[in-house]
Amino acid sequence: MNPALSYRQAFKTILLRDLKIALRHRDDILNPLLFFIIVITLFAIGVGAMPNILMKIAPGVIWVAALLSTLLSLERLFKNDYQDGSLEQLLLSPCPVFILVLAKIFAHWLGTSVPLILLAPLLAMMMNLHPDGYMALFLTLLLGTPILSLLGAIGVALTVSLKKGGVLLSLLILPLYIPVLILATAAVEAAASSYPYQGHLAIIAALFFASLITAPFAVGAALKVSTN
Repeated sequence: MNPALSYRQAFKTILLRDLKIALRHRDDILNPLLFFIIVITLFAIGVGAMPNILMKIAPGVIWVAALLSTLLSLERLFKNDYQDGSLEQLLLSPCPVFILVLAKIFAHWLGTSVPLILLAPLLAMMMNLHPDGYMALFLTLLLGTPILSLLGAIGVALTVSLKKGGVLLSLLILPLYIPVLILATAAVEAAASSYPYQGHLAIIAALFFASLITAPFAVGAALKVSTN
């Protein structure tokens, strides 16, 4: 058997399995999306008819809402598998754990972050974001939200065996999100002011590739510690 092919099949199997589970439990997809919409809408209503202030705070508000929506959806990433025992079977699989973990994180990103990315331009319009900032917002979300899922999975893996690990998960993960939040909002603000933002994007892309390479191994190790 070609090992590369078997790894690809394992990745595809786990990815399709988690996507099917997410589609059966639509709340897992809809709740973070509704939270994202409600938070941004409340800011727009709260600030009221002051378009200049809305324009100024739009990048930060949209990115904080995306960050909190991702955090809201993370706790279920491994929880159900841990409770029904399938997580231990995955860890005992002959396939490297990091491939299985990467498939689960990718499924989580497809189910939670992609809808946010697609909806963000409409909400940015409601927040009166300058049109020059739309592309930067899309690119920062496209590169930044996978980082949120990858880093968040480490915290979820460390707390998966705890009955009430939500608060601890927030304390572990939120500090790791700060660099992405700062760089992404700075990039959108720069683009909205017609300044270059490619440098910010380059750093976010570097963080993405660093997270992509290291996080699955850290998650695998954390899961083994949590399940022993």
